[in-house]
Amino acid sequence: MASAESSHVSQSCSEEGQDFIPSKLGTKEYWDDAYMRELQTYKDIGDVGEIWFGEGSMNRVIKWMEKQNIPENAAILDIGTGNGVFLVELAKHGFTNLTGIDYSSASIELTRNILEEEGLITIKVQEQDFLNLSTDFKDFDVCIDKGTFDAISLNPEGRDVAKLQYVTSLRAVLKPQGQFVITSCNWTKEQLLQIFSPGFELLQELPTPSFQFGGIIGNSVMALVFKRLS
Repeated sequence: MASAESSHVSQSCSEEGQDFIPSKLGTKEYWDDAYMRELQTYKDIGDVGEIWFGEGSMNRVIKWMEKQNIPENAAILDIGTGNGVFLVELAKHGFTNLTGIDYSSASIELTRNILEEEGLITIKVQEQDFLNLSTDFKDFDVCIDKGTFDAISLNPEGRDVAKLQYVTSLRAVLKPQGQFVITSCNWTKEQLLQIFSPGFELLQELPTPSFQFGGIIGNSVMALVFKRLS
């Protein structure tokens, strides 16, 4: 099935490296509608939908986590969990302290259905807007974002404020020295460094597929690991 997510990725990625044109892809209403459709499709035929950035994006992050010996009981937050498939993969690789959040109630219902089908009902999922989190959301060892910051960047209203609030929320939920992994197709490495430099230090750039055009080699997807400073 060509889900909402697969088309959203190609559309949002088309603005790479620019001051993005506002888009409905950055609105809550759009994602509520998209996940309502995916939820109905799941109920009808059991299709969980597409994986944001593909399976390679999940494998890339999990491989890094295992190489870094991230403890299996580390508190991990999936920011903008979507259909929750990444939570399922993390659980399959032995991670036990998992939380997923999304501001779409349909996304959370879809995730809960998928987790129940997989027998993973101990994974915590909550309807939460990352830009307006409840105060008890904190002390995570690892936070992971695959596309949520991209969507925020396309919001037609207040996106500059939203980007600043995202960084503030990230500092609030992540432990000092905690690690943040972001996968983006909208932002270059230099732009992400500038956005997250207040309070965060770049640890590593994860390898992603590259392309060559006109003798210039580039990456269509950027994956970076940051550490929260004290």
